[in-house]
Amino acid sequence: MTSKNVFGKGKSNLETEDQQRLRFQIELEFVQCLANPNYLNFLAQRGFFKDTSFINYIKYLQYWKEPEYVKFLMYPMCLYFLDLLQYEHFRREIVNAQCSKFIDDQAVLLWQHYTRRRTKLLYPDGFPQPETVLQEQPQNPTVQQPS
Repeated sequence: MTSKNVFGKGKSNLETEDQQRLRFQIELEFVQCLANPNYLNFLAQRGFFKDTSFINYIKYLQYWKEPEYVKFLMYPMCLYFLDLLQYEHFRREIVNAQCSKFIDDQAVLLWQHYTRRRTKLLYPDGFPQPETVLQEQPQNPTVQQPS
C-alpha cells in the first residue's frame, strides 16, 4: 500500500509518516462518526457548525468520497451526511433534537428495509435450514494415507 493510499489529502512534508498515519486515522474515525445523526446534533448544539474553520474542515473532508479513500469506510451513510453538512440549512436544522431523532429513525428503517429486501434477493426460498447445510457436508471424510 503506498503512502498516497494511506494518508489523507492534506499531507505535508512537515509531518512525519507516523503523524500522517495518525491524522488519517483521526479523519477516518471522524468522517464515520458523521453517520450518526445524534452526533451531528451534539456538534450543532455546541456551535461547531457556526464556526467557519470547522465548516472549511468539513469541506476538506470531501476527499473521502474518492474511490481510493472510500474503500476504508465501514459506514457509507457518513458520505451522505458529509454532503448534507455542506448546506447551511441542514446545519441549522440538525441542532433540533426532533430533527436528528427523525433522521435517525429513518436511517434505521432504511437499514431494516434494505436488509430484508437484500435477504429476499439473496435467498428467495428463505434462509437455508441448519440441518440442510449439515446434510450437504460430508459426515466422515476419509483421509487417504500415503502408500
